[in-house]
Amino acid sequence: MNEKTMVKDLTQGSIAKTLINYAAPILLANTLQAVYNLVDMMVMGQVEGGVGMAAVSIGGEIVQLATFLLIGFTVAGQIILAQLVGAQKRESIKRMIGTIFVVTIIMAVCMLAICLIFGNTFLRLLNADPLAAPLAKTYYLTCICGIFFIAGYNMVCAVLRGMGDSRRPLYFVAIASVLNTVLDILFVAVFRWSAFGAALATVIGQSVSFFVALAYLYRRRESFGFDFKLSSFRVYKEELVPLIKLGIPMSIQMASVTVSKAVLAAWINSSGYAYSALNGIFSKLGMFMGVISSSFSTAGGASVAQCIGAKKIERVPKIMGMVFLITGVICGTVSLMVYLFPEFVFELFTKDMTVIDISGVLVVPVVICMMGGVGRSVGFSLVNGSGNSRLNLIVALFDGIVARIGFSYVMGFLLNMSVRGFWLGDALAGYMPFAVGIVFYFTGRWKDNSRLIKDNKTV
Repeated sequence: MNEKTMVKDLTQGSIAKTLINYAAPILLANTLQAVYNLVDMMVMGQVEGGVGMAAVSIGGEIVQLATFLLIGFTVAGQIILAQLVGAQKRESIKRMIGTIFVVTIIMAVCMLAICLIFGNTFLRLLNADPLAAPLAKTYYLTCICGIFFIAGYNMVCAVLRGMGDSRRPLYFVAIASVLNTVLDILFVAVFRWSAFGAALATVIGQSVSFFVALAYLYRRRESFGFDFKLSSFRVYKEELVPLIKLGIPMSIQMASVTVSKAVLAAWINSSGYAYSALNGIFSKLGMFMGVISSSFSTAGGASVAQCIGAKKIERVPKIMGMVFLITGVICGTVSLMVYLFPEFVFELFTKDMTVIDISGVLVVPVVICMMGGVGRSVGFSLVNGSGNSRLNLIVALFDGIVARIGFSYVMGFLLNMSVRGFWLGDALAGYMPFAVGIVFYFTGRWKDNSRLIKDNKTV
């Protein structure tokens, strides 16, 4: 990336080097984000025990649903920006940035209203344990007040990553992660503010990260042509149409996984707070798999998007193969560690023996879930990078609803495997994006999906 522009070309040079250089900062940023989310549960687990862990797990389900609906539009904007960068359409880039900002803020307002109005209903639907429900309510109400900071951070990062800069978002999330960790220990372990303290630490970390990120983007505004004038923050019809076409299915894709996991959580929560706490551990370990998968699918998707925009189709299958190789090595290593040292991993979350004594049931589902991340990264690299909104919706429905709930219901209820079956069904559903992505690849239709930008004039 030269000094005069923030745009980075992902269509040239070594594919392995390009992917690693782009993905490494995202991987570190996502790892920090995962640690950032883990700290609430770990500190609450050590101080409040299984009930505290269950509260963060249940309250976090509600917050995640709202967050993923927002992130779907910012990720869609990121992919479209990457295609515009590949096609060198500078004026369209400027209009798309303004549109992304406005649409995301509107979404944040809607999510805040929905969560405040229906929060108690969500808790009932999740079968929150009576011991954990009050703390869960405090946690999600406090966290949801910071949704504008979540939206703002993801908007800025979408702009940066869409133009090939994955390094700066790492710095911004590092700030949030360090702040959240320090404040979690202070508020929960020292001040004993329980769930409110854990949530407050998260909100403060998010707000500081957003303002630092926004300040950086403002200082570099000339390098990508967005002037930050009030008149530039508007919705442009030409940019809104592709953003909605891709953003809705991507939001559904992300939210459907959360909804399906919430359904599974409701089934699991009915077995008591110990299983609720254990489900929180499963979710957080799955989050680490997601860190690896999403980092390289983001890198792969951005590379695929630029290559399609630049008409360098021959690089796409090579990108997919390299994503498979890199994520396979990483996920395989992590899976082996979980399989060989499960007790060490589980005791990082809590010393509550009621939870630890039943934790062995998680080992196989966790390993299956982590290995499924390899296929997910490959499938989403092609599906998201191509900008195929219809296929994104198909993946969303199969991955998030049909497969996850269907597999879990069959294994948990029909095969009488109970909670083990729910987790196994969840893990197996993670392979659906790979299956869909491979079929899509062999159809060859991904080669024509630059249509999202075809109506914009090159400037």
